[in-house]
Amino acid sequence: MKIAMITVFCDFLDEWNNILGLSTPAHHRRIMEFLVSIWETEPHRGLLMAFRHSGKSTVVGIFAACILYMYPETRILILSAENSLAMRMVSHIRHILENHPRCTNLIPKNKKEWANGRITINRPIGIREPSVVCQGIHGNITGMRADLIICDDIEVPNTSNTAQKRATLRERLHELDFILSPTGTMIYIGTPHTMDTIYRTHDDI
Repeated sequence: MKIAMITVFCDFLDEWNNILGLSTPAHHRRIMEFLVSIWETEPHRGLLMAFRHSGKSTVVGIFAACILYMYPETRILILSAENSLAMRMVSHIRHILENHPRCTNLIPKNKKEWANGRITINRPIGIREPSVVCQGIHGNITGMRADLIICDDIEVPNTSNTAQKRATLRERLHELDFILSPTGTMIYIGTPHTMDTIYRTHDDI
């Protein structure tokens, strides 16, 4: 991992927590270091599992905002078990972009695409997809393209409580390879909800 790279991400994290009047927990720093290692290291695939209420989704949202700060041309797709859950992550990222001092220049004057489900920052012209867009895992993702896909809590009881649902979920996840750019990054975050969890090995995902 490049020291300069992880320093930028951890400084971004610390500055955001300072805005909120908080200090950065040690395990949040370790989560950020793990996420940056996935971004930098082939095959750019990673699985983050942590105890409930550990703040893993919070750190992932800060990571995504920092990616846009450093690489504004990045296209990010957020997938969750339900569209409403994915929208919460987009809202989290949008809130950081609106309030982090490093992101001032990213906020567009014309907020045509600046909503709960999709946001587009100031970036190089010629990019069709939003900067961040979300979808439920069984929603329509045909034709989408992304450089970073974040699968946030896609395994929940409603998507994994039968063998057929788990098989359908795995089949759906394999479709993401056709959406992700050739050098893109895919990150799974969640908590197992069944013995036959999709998180059991990378080969299962």
